[in-house]
Amino acid sequence: MPLVTFAVSGQGTGVAQTVAVDGADYTIETDAYEAFGGKDQHPSPLAYTLASLSSCNQVTSSIVAKELGVTIEHVKFDVAADFNPTTMTTGTDRPGETTFQNLRIDAQIRTDATDEQLAKLAEETERRCPVSQLFVQAGVKVTSNWTKA
Repeated sequence: MPLVTFAVSGQGTGVAQTVAVDGADYTIETDAYEAFGGKDQHPSPLAYTLASLSSCNQVTSSIVAKELGVTIEHVKFDVAADFNPTTMTTGTDRPGETTFQNLRIDAQIRTDATDEQLAKLAEETERRCPVSQLFVQAGVKVTSNWTKA
C-alpha cells in the first residue's frame, strides 16, 4: 500500500500558533499554559497530543470492530499522562526519560462484543493505532483498560 502524506503549516507569535492543515478548509489554533508563557486561550500542543491519541483510538477501534463483526454503539476514552517538563523548560537532558510518562487509556464501550472480542478489539486497536504506536515506540509506559459501559 502506498504511503499517505499528511502535512500542516504553522505560524504564530510567542507561544501561540495557527496551524493550517494541507487540503482542509479549517485551521487549528494552539496556545500554551500560562506557566509556559501562554494565555491558555486554545488547547496546548500537549493537550492536542492526548486528544490525537483519543480520537485515533476512536477511528482505529471502529475499523477493528468492523473487521471483528461487532458493533460499537458509543465509546468514551479518558486519556491521561504524566508530563516531565524538565528538558523543555530548563534544557537539562534526562537520558532514558520520556517527556510523557505513565500514559493511561480508559475506554468505556457500549458494544455487542463478547468479553473475548472486547479484549481483541483493545489489543488490535493499540497495536494498529498510529498515535498509540508513537508513544509505544518512544518507550512510554502505556496502561490500557477497556470495559463495557
